[in-house]
Amino acid sequence: MRLISGVWHLRGWFRLIVVVATLSAGDLHRWNPPMSVNGQKPNIILIMADDVGWNDVGWHNRDIATPNLNALVESGVELRSSYVTSLCSPSRAALLTGIYPFKLGLQHGVLKATKPHGLPLNVTLLPERLRRLGYATHMIGKWHLGFCNWAYTPTYRGFDTFFGFYTGQQDYFRHTTDGGYDFRYNKKVFRPKTKRYSTTTFGKHAADVIYNHKRPGPLFIYLALQAAHAPLQVPQKFEDLHRNITNQRRRKFAGMVAAADEAVGEIMTALRKSNMHKNTLIVFLSDNGATPLGAGNNWPLRGGKSTLWEGGTRVPSFIWGKMLKVRTPMIHRG
Repeated sequence: MRLISGVWHLRGWFRLIVVVATLSAGDLHRWNPPMSVNGQKPNIILIMADDVGWNDVGWHNRDIATPNLNALVESGVELRSSYVTSLCSPSRAALLTGIYPFKLGLQHGVLKATKPHGLPLNVTLLPERLRRLGYATHMIGKWHLGFCNWAYTPTYRGFDTFFGFYTGQQDYFRHTTDGGYDFRYNKKVFRPKTKRYSTTTFGKHAADVIYNHKRPGPLFIYLALQAAHAPLQVPQKFEDLHRNITNQRRRKFAGMVAAADEAVGEIMTALRKSNMHKNTLIVFLSDNGATPLGAGNNWPLRGGKSTLWEGGTRVPSFIWGKMLKVRTPMIHRG
């Protein structure tokens, strides 16, 4: 069943994840409902979509093919009043620090590739806290929090591994941006042997991380999807799922969201095959609202990305986990 919660902010995600991860085995056994299986700390998968608006997901719009995400929403906790900032870098900074962007000097806009600054080095990030608590920490996808110095990059900010790109956007197939190439595996430039759509690549890599997780401690994955940020690029098979959409740009955008949904499906399959799904907490949200001129849709909310209207700051979001024991619908007004 679907449970609908009240107002939620980016700082809340940080605090929730830290609280859950900090609980001792005894606390986990005593919690009702328990946030664990057999007193073990839960695995945590934090998924952030990019520029996906309120009307760009299947549980708000039946024209969008997101069956895997829909299933998680139906059996999890949908957050109908989940708020972020209206731009990419500020939202990511707040999510990983639990600190308002204006306190970090990141409230004015996104981090440009050529600017010599990033997320301040004097703050502790979520993966650093989780690693101290015994978590294996992995980041996949879009960083966009600075790379002018190695100290600003993911493997120096608490992540054991990084597989993705540093900048704000790139070609989904060639991984190029601003005349350069931007794809890393940890610190090294990574050039795939076969050309593959980035959303698919990220989903498969997340699945591989789950399959290869052998250590006794819990797992944390931060999957920052490129989808559905510009440019409008998607394999034909995903676009073909939306033939009922007559506008070609909108059809491509819908296909990009469907590709993200398939990536989530890869993750769920890996969790089940690895017998980890009963003790995994999944958090999903978008970094900001969609850009209507970029084929996204925030209806019925006013405005979009880069605006302070709800179309720019209120995003689709949910929490899923077997330990949540969702039985009946409930409205919490916050």
